[in-house]
Amino acid sequence: MDLFRQLRLVRRNWWIVLVTLMVALGVTALITVRAQPRYLATVTFFVTTPAQGVTDAYQGGLFLQQRVKSYEQLLTSDRLAQSVVANNQFGLTAEQLRNKISTSTETGTVLLRASVIDTDQTRALRVTEAVTASFVELVKNVETRPDGSAGQIKIEVIGGPRVTPSPISPQPVRNFLIGTLVGLLAGVGLAVLRGMVDIRLRDATALRRLTGSPLLGEIPLDPAARTAPLIVGAAATSSRAEAIRKLRTNLRFVDADEPARVIAVTSALQGEGKTTLSCNLAITLAEAGWRVLLVDADLRRSKVGEYLGIDDAVGLTDVLVGDVNVGDVVQRWGDKSLLVLPSGSLPPNPSELLGSKAMADLLLALRESADIVIIDTAPLLAVTDGVVVAVQADGALLISQQGRTARTQVAAAARALNAVSVRLLGCVLNMARLPKAEVYQYEAYRLASTEPSVPADRVWSGRHAERAGADDTVEPVEELTRLSR
Repeated sequence: MDLFRQLRLVRRNWWIVLVTLMVALGVTALITVRAQPRYLATVTFFVTTPAQGVTDAYQGGLFLQQRVKSYEQLLTSDRLAQSVVANNQFGLTAEQLRNKISTSTETGTVLLRASVIDTDQTRALRVTEAVTASFVELVKNVETRPDGSAGQIKIEVIGGPRVTPSPISPQPVRNFLIGTLVGLLAGVGLAVLRGMVDIRLRDATALRRLTGSPLLGEIPLDPAARTAPLIVGAAATSSRAEAIRKLRTNLRFVDADEPARVIAVTSALQGEGKTTLSCNLAITLAEAGWRVLLVDADLRRSKVGEYLGIDDAVGLTDVLVGDVNVGDVVQRWGDKSLLVLPSGSLPPNPSELLGSKAMADLLLALRESADIVIIDTAPLLAVTDGVVVAVQADGALLISQQGRTARTQVAAAARALNAVSVRLLGCVLNMARLPKAEVYQYEAYRLASTEPSVPADRVWSGRHAERAGADDTVEPVEELTRLSR
């Protein structure tokens, strides 16, 4: 994994870094507050030998350095601890006393330092004084010769005993610096790990890579869409509506030489917003002056009628079985040139019905009666209905919801379309969490603008531009009725 991808994962999962940092600082604060203050008492010894004991200075230095190493062990021995405990009342056992004593030496010197750490400042100093006296006496006894004469080694105290005036621990500044560093490292690690194991679709780059098709739009997440899914009224000036208009414009430039007039809108899974997008895309196309026909071909879970507020009891199913003519069930929606063919009754064999010759003939008729035909289809991975319809269309538009669909599911949906040579016009990332700067930029521009918006793209192709201008006087419903006979 390259560095830039790791940085993207950290940026995407910034909240994990923040939470981990807060937890680390909280634990650090708790430990710091509950920790008992500890004081350090020290004493420094100088190990020497009389001149007559060793005549050669170099050999004498080596001898003393070896002795210092031995005395370091002696300072933490049971014999010294038992001697200190026996002669003093510190309320400590010999084992507890040994655990409080630590030693250190300086390489190449004959200096020996002893340290005592205790939660009681006074006791730390008293223990150090007792250890000093007992150690000097112990060395004297150990070095005494069998004949009772003094040994060659002499221990002198050259520093201390002294105790620190303030506790050596806890150190709040150091603790919080360490806690911050640990929290940041742990947070970054968790953020990267979560990104690596997260199989859901998270960004437009991944969507383009998985589908192998251009990204035609990113529809921002709009909480108001739950109660007002259509971009009409107040929602017509929202950032979501503007994103769908951009999608309308991008669709126009997918292939200028061979524009798609019959477009199947589908998704990998149910609930990714394909029906809402189909309705809104049809509305924006109609607002631009196109004669648009929206067909509800999701015969298992139709929602177009519910969203648009039209009766869907009779519709596509009834046309395909020959019970009614298409012109009799097509309904005009709103005051724009938008016609809707609802799903109709629920058939027992949706896939066979959608793949029938009657469906192919119907699409040929619809192609000649409208500038753009938008077909809302079933999800690709749930049933085969979506693929069956997409094969008969000029191209398909794949909708994926950010943070919901797995990357493997998106790839599988694209493969299902490619397997039957469906022309994948592009993909759309729905309910995308766009940077706030982009949303604010649009809102600022919208509020500052006082000019009414004018549709800028009326032309889908040169031939249909002429037709749109010449046939404006022909009612689309009447044309559909004529073609259905």
